[in-house]
Amino acid sequence: MSLSAGTDERPVKRRRTTRKKRRTQAERTQETRTRILDAAVEVLRKKGYAHFRTADVAKAAGVSRGAQLHHFKTKEKLVYATMEHVFHNVLATSQVRARTLKRGEDPLERVIADGREFFFSTPFFISLDIATSINSARFRKQLMVMVRNARLPAERAWHKALVANGMSEQVADDVLWLTLGLVRGLAVRMLWQNEPERFDRLLRLWRRIIEDYAGKSR
Repeated sequence: MSLSAGTDERPVKRRRTTRKKRRTQAERTQETRTRILDAAVEVLRKKGYAHFRTADVAKAAGVSRGAQLHHFKTKEKLVYATMEHVFHNVLATSQVRARTLKRGEDPLERVIADGREFFFSTPFFISLDIATSINSARFRKQLMVMVRNARLPAERAWHKALVANGMSEQVADDVLWLTLGLVRGLAVRMLWQNEPERFDRLLRLWRRIIEDYAGKSR
């Protein structure tokens, strides 16, 4: 009787061991920094600026106080970096939406939707809370400059898109100022009177008014 009877004589394939690519020091640093900033957003959202504590951020991020202080030495630096982080993301999203607007799509609908997503968002309400809570005029001004630098390029991108869709420079400017002002006002009103269905109806009404205005101006 053969000793090999009933056995599988096919060559055994060796399992390939895939080594996980090691992250560079810069990648690890950026990952920790982003984790801290995302945690800071959550702490600001839940507790507000008045009760914002850097120790809470470190705990939420799962990092040591020393690691957090290595990246952001003061509360002001952490808050500023947090707002810069979220507003940069919002700006990038708005610019992409404006650039990818296709002919035949309703530019007014896209402008309103983009404005509504921003003004009804956590970043906007956090920035509103910070602006009305901080005592340092210097820090408030520094934050507002940063916010302006993040929002105006987004508005310029939408202005360009509206003009490309047939609006004159002046009409596009009027439409943006009035539309974003209305959406921002409704967002603030949500703090004491949140009626989404009413907001939807008013924005549809506003869209008809703007369409009439834009049509007469051509």
